Amino acid sequence: MRVPLVFLLAAFCTQAARKFDVAVYGATAGATAGGTIAAIAAAEQGMLVALLEPGRHVGGMLSGGLGRTDMDRQENVIGGFAREFFERAGKHYGEAVSWRFEPSVAERILNDWLKQTGIEVMFNHRLASVTKRAGRIVGLRTTSGEEIDASIYIDASYEGDLMKIAGVSYAIGRDSRLLYDESLAGRQDFLPGSHQFRAAVPASGPDGKLLPYIQPQETIEPTGSGSRKFQSYCFRICLTRNAANRLPLPRPEGYDPARFELARAYLKALGDGARLADFMGISLLPNDKTDINSGGAVSTNLPGASWEYPEASQDRRQEIWREHLTWAQGLLYFLVNDPAVPAHIRLEMNQWGLAKDEFPDTSHWPHQLYIREGRRMLGEYVLTQHDLQEHRHKEDSVGMGGYNIDIREVQWAAHDVFHFPEVRKEVFMEGYLSMPVEPYDIPYRSLLPRRGQCENLLVTTCISASSVAYASFRMEPQYMIAGHAAGVAAAQSIKTNVALRRIDVRRLQKELRRQKQIVCLHAQ
Repeated sequence: MRVPLVFLLAAFCTQAARKFDVAVYGATAGATAGGTIAAIAAAEQGMLVALLEPGRHVGGMLSGGLGRTDMDRQENVIGGFAREFFERAGKHYGEAVSWRFEPSVAERILNDWLKQTGIEVMFNHRLASVTKRAGRIVGLRTTSGEEIDASIYIDASYEGDLMKIAGVSYAIGRDSRLLYDESLAGRQDFLPGSHQFRAAVPASGPDGKLLPYIQPQETIEPTGSGSRKFQSYCFRICLTRNAANRLPLPRPEGYDPARFELARAYLKALGDGARLADFMGISLLPNDKTDINSGGAVSTNLPGASWEYPEASQDRRQEIWREHLTWAQGLLYFLVNDPAVPAHIRLEMNQWGLAKDEFPDTSHWPHQLYIREGRRMLGEYVLTQHDLQEHRHKEDSVGMGGYNIDIREVQWAAHDVFHFPEVRKEVFMEGYLSMPVEPYDIPYRSLLPRRGQCENLLVTTCISASSVAYASFRMEPQYMIAGHAAGVAAAQSIKTNVALRRIDVRRLQKELRRQKQIVCLHAQ
């Protein structure tokens, strides 16, 4: 007997949802380290946990190339499961703790840890929709058709896609200086610094047109004003100079040398003073590998190319992703091969190549784009510059931060400069800022959406913060610290049958301290 198609479709659409206590959404190409730690923390409390991951990897940037940990000035506040990760890395290298590690080692540690705690990692499961009732998520559906029913949901994604689709308020871009009365907010003046151009570079080529990626002068907002612009993205590149493990840097598909006219003009302006450090910062990792980050005014960062990303469709995000990857690939190829590059730089670059034993399923290039900033939740409490400088202690602290307020390059902009007897347009880097802060408390309220928006959701990456405060929080150790707190809070809410915003925070703090989380320097 033939079953009518309509009944088959109905049966498919009404398949039973899989039930969990806690569902963690990791997102991007690898479940973030914060999401992985959130899942582990909840599972350690006896919860049945699902970790939803659209790609094939776990660890986010931790396993995606960021092997040199951003722990400067904050080592003493990294505790709990975040600290345990670095101790597990240390055990691998025969050390007490390792702050530098190979990407493959980071992923292996996290995968082993997830298996030990019995967490189901659901790879290739991208968020499609959620169902809400009475201000709560009552179901989550993935693009693969999987239905998830959990008591508590945790959005640990770099993008904040779950919080958006759940109807949570958020912001994108630079806040104005007036919004939260922050002296460092909004567009900053062009200032000299380590990421500014070291020599005057014309903004236009011989044809009079602006060089690729240079923003016109009229797009520069007044000092202190807000905008939808934010700091740049990049890929953190893992290379090696070990000849037995080294692959040559290939010519990227579709490589266009004209795309790097700004780099060519900068080299010309620098003359004999040009250095490789003007284009990249090379941090050494174990086994003669690197974590390459932006190092100067022209680098692996691609200012301005990321502004669409947070709100873009998945197809458009992939285009932006590809643009950043081919920029990094092309810049490395340019520095090795282009005749405009001084011989000493080409010679230095030629000692490096791709590592055969890293990222084997993505042609040895990182599988994770470094999404430094996207959406930021506007939640129960908005962390601001004042909370990092003047009001650092919070009664509901669940962890601590302490990294610099670190705002990377926002855009390359043309700007009039007076050169007697004429005015010429030169390129300036807009946006770089690094401001040290003392350790500060991360309040539990900054993980909670506003009352009534989504009562069973915690947000651990795109937390409730101003752009300035987020520029300090946005490091992987803090993501893991917030994830640890969220996992334990979710379990406490379920065990006591008390809403997330009404749980006993002192009890939460006590359990976190038992697990060696540094909750607050004031009362350890």
